[in-house]
Amino acid sequence: MLGTLDDKIDLNRRMSETLEAIAKALFKSWFVDFDPVRAKQGGRQPEGMYAETAALCPDGFEDSELGEVPRGWTVSQIGLEVDVVGGSTPSTKEPSFWDGHIHWVTPKDLSALSNPILLDTERKITELGLAEIGSGLLPVGTVLMSSRAPIGYLAVSQIPVATNQGFISMKCTRQLSSWYVLHWAEHNMEAIKGRANGTTFLEVSKANFRTLPILVPDAGSLRAFETFAGGIYARVVANLEESRTLVALRDALLPRLLSGDLGTGNVAEAYREVT
Repeated sequence: MLGTLDDKIDLNRRMSETLEAIAKALFKSWFVDFDPVRAKQGGRQPEGMYAETAALCPDGFEDSELGEVPRGWTVSQIGLEVDVVGGSTPSTKEPSFWDGHIHWVTPKDLSALSNPILLDTERKITELGLAEIGSGLLPVGTVLMSSRAPIGYLAVSQIPVATNQGFISMKCTRQLSSWYVLHWAEHNMEAIKGRANGTTFLEVSKANFRTLPILVPDAGSLRAFETFAGGIYARVVANLEESRTLVALRDALLPRLLSGDLGTGNVAEAYREVT
């Protein structure tokens, strides 16, 4: 019985990995290799794209500071397209700041993730603790990037969070979606790390990060990617949430089954206790 739970947890993990790989491949095809534009330039219908979306897609290229990019797409700066904020740590000597209900993120929370989805944090702060953090409570959909020790952990928060000082957080309140920004950061991580400096340890400052160039595609392509990627990651989130419940059930059942306190006929009762 416990093996069946483990099998389902593993199936969810592998399914999520496959879904994430599909989203990565689509981003690379559309926004790095520009496959739909090259198809239209060659007189072909772009693969994997609805006709109405393909009709909005450019059919040629133009020069830019990033090199050859699809005609009509713009090169901007990341700091002009998202709200870039940092974080801080409330004093650990003040008990009233800690053990509240507000999720507070450190790079350690991201290091353990199997997918770039944040559902929980190790530590939580109180409202008083949150008041000590200038960036405040960040909304669901914020793209989190560790900016030091190490640089480059990425996740999209599925819960409101505050962060410590080891983050650059991107609030996607304009035309670029969280999923586009997530994959942009992943594909441009070497350029991001190239902006780092420091003597004790390397860190990417918000000022250096904000001026990084970012390609802004046409609205139709952005909407199509958000629809597709949003659906993919909604399924990934569902898999992760289900697996969290299954892990809790398994961990609750195992000692009770081994001790004889619980029979296999009482699993439904244990499930209700866990959930």
